[in-house]
Amino acid sequence: MKIYTKTGDKGETGLPGGKRVSKSALRVQAYGTVDELNSLVGLAISSKPHLGVIVVLTKISNLLFTLGSDLAAPLDTKSAIRVERIGEAEILWLEEMIDKFDSELPELRNFILPGGAIDAAHLHHARTVCRRAERLSVELSENVDIGQYAVKFLNRLSDFLFVAARYSNFVSGVDDVEWNKK
Repeated sequence: MKIYTKTGDKGETGLPGGKRVSKSALRVQAYGTVDELNSLVGLAISSKPHLGVIVVLTKISNLLFTLGSDLAAPLDTKSAIRVERIGEAEILWLEEMIDKFDSELPELRNFILPGGAIDAAHLHHARTVCRRAERLSVELSENVDIGQYAVKFLNRLSDFLFVAARYSNFVSGVDDVEWNKK
């Protein structure tokens, strides 16, 4: 099977169900940014963080793939392939992971800057792209119904990535980089 199809050569892409849209469409930007985020999660995993972080990030990577297909497929998509959707269970799981990692951290008393250990820096980078995916998904939701969970999932995920970055620094014995407001 060839990897290239040439069907996108004129700046369009196909959505699940067969509809063709511009590659600049807001829906494509939203799920494309989720794909970018997933690449950064892969980069964070490759930087060899604590095993507990790797396990959670691996599940998150799979969930981001689900979220990408969720955002790509309009809710009324009629397709031979069943579209997986992000739901409340995934949001509750993220909240559980946030609480688990955060419970082991010292109290946050200052604003912190991205950085510290390399895996923490990658997680901070992923967090910023997650926030962009969230903004694009909010904008998309203002134009079409994307369901009630995609934006919530991205909001919780950015919180998790922040906590995971702090946790990675903590278990590596590296201090968070505090904001010097002078």
